[in-house]
Amino acid sequence: MGLYVLRRLALTIPILFAVIVLSFWLMHAAPGGPFDAELIDLDPKVVESIRAAYNLDAPVWKQFLDYLGALLQGDLGPSLVYSDLRVSQIIATGLPVSVTVGLSAIAIGFTVGIGCGIAAALRQNSFVDYTVMAVAMTGVAIPTFVTAPLLILLFGLYLGWLPISGWGGGDPKHLLLPVIALALPKVATLARITRGAMLEAINTDYVRTARAKGLREWKVITRHVLRPMLIPVVSYLGPTIATVMTGSVVIETIFGLPGIGRAFVEGASNRDYPVVMGIVIVYAVFIQILNLLVDVIYGYLDPRIRQSYGRPGMTTAGAGLGRSK
Repeated sequence: MGLYVLRRLALTIPILFAVIVLSFWLMHAAPGGPFDAELIDLDPKVVESIRAAYNLDAPVWKQFLDYLGALLQGDLGPSLVYSDLRVSQIIATGLPVSVTVGLSAIAIGFTVGIGCGIAAALRQNSFVDYTVMAVAMTGVAIPTFVTAPLLILLFGLYLGWLPISGWGGGDPKHLLLPVIALALPKVATLARITRGAMLEAINTDYVRTARAKGLREWKVITRHVLRPMLIPVVSYLGPTIATVMTGSVVIETIFGLPGIGRAFVEGASNRDYPVVMGIVIVYAVFIQILNLLVDVIYGYLDPRIRQSYGRPGMTTAGAGLGRSK
């Protein structure tokens, strides 16, 4: 397992480099620039001076090399729109907001979604099962840009129970609506995944054997069903946690939260290259870390997967294919 983790960490470096190269060139290939609207009526010499101050007059390849050199020193650069702020300051300000809202939504989605999925699987084809799946399908079908305004309309405007926008310094009243809006699709998706994975595990031969030996039902579930059931759940949670922790663009925009998801949208709209690049890098790092953590948890949940990590070139997907034959 230790060698596998080291190989994965070594593989992270070229992946991050590829993300940085692709993101940088795509940003600079887009038409327009960060100062186009502001510099229309300025003297050409002033425009040239401003572009030179931000190194925008250099060829793209030289801008990339300069950016890469600064990045290796831990410098994400200055914001082109907010001249008094560094990109690291913008991320340091917005990331705690996104992480707080995101992890709260994941906690609700994990507990409620898995609980509903288990209840539906244990009562297959019953009223509970049909109800859970109907609600789950509705939750998956309705996007957050529809549920969020409905929550604002009901609990914020009609009933007046909760504030409809703002961070409020992390006040739970300000967090409740965005967290619920972000958690609803996670609850629905996790309920569907859990139900399907649990039914598949219940119908395996070793579970039938355990029941035939007279093992109590709750022991069958806890010892033989829960672990394999959690594998697809963990697969979903890895990238999902990275997404919500680095900011939900829709939720942060609708509720006026100062997270990095909102900063990413504003940076892309204003062609603020360093801000967009910084947030993309943060997101890529989260993805790599969480994917590695998912693979480690795989090994804990299924020892056969852990043993396969010692084989050169063997991945989790390969282990799963070998196990399914």
